[in-house]
Amino acid sequence: MLPYASLQEASTAMGRPLTAAETLWFNYTAHKTDYLLYCHSIPMLFLLQTLVPLFYLLIELVFPRYVAPYKLQPKIKISLYENFKCYLVVMRTFFLIVAPILLLSYPSIKMIGIRTSLPLPSSMEIICQLVIYFVIEDYSNYWIHRLFHLQWVYENIHKVHHEYTAPMGFATQHAHWIENLVFGIPSFLGPALVPGHMITFLLWLALRQIESVENHSG
Repeated sequence: MLPYASLQEASTAMGRPLTAAETLWFNYTAHKTDYLLYCHSIPMLFLLQTLVPLFYLLIELVFPRYVAPYKLQPKIKISLYENFKCYLVVMRTFFLIVAPILLLSYPSIKMIGIRTSLPLPSSMEIICQLVIYFVIEDYSNYWIHRLFHLQWVYENIHKVHHEYTAPMGFATQHAHWIENLVFGIPSFLGPALVPGHMITFLLWLALRQIESVENHSG
């Protein structure tokens, strides 16, 4: 929650007029707790896990000849039923595992220094932090993925993620609950090492989710 009672008070404290973006942020967040702002990540991720894979699925259904040359496995077709079945499994994991963890992990977000205050970060600050987050996540994700392909780990945990014979967007989070927990670590490692604003953090989660769906779209 912002420590200012009015836009004028915020402007005076900052020593300059608020930008249009800062005014919008103030009006939206002035009476919302930091915890509530952090919890925006849950409906945001739910919508992204639903709509982004659906977008790729619709493209494949409406323009099959156009996308076929770009498919990794063009001869393997996954039915609508299998897509829907996968989506239901992913949503069950999301609401029973991922969402509760997000609800309970807020103290760690405060501890690492994710802020909601004014001023807002500059575009350059956001871009630089996002680049760092992607590099850290990609490097960490690679080695964790290597670990999950060790025989025991694969047979007992990771094989759930490879249930489908061809990749599809809805299968992004189709994994053993332990795998979902472990692979969540790289996504939080960047913000923990280079903390920024809540806007940057939510944008990072959104971009990471979109990237993951794109990687699994086939």
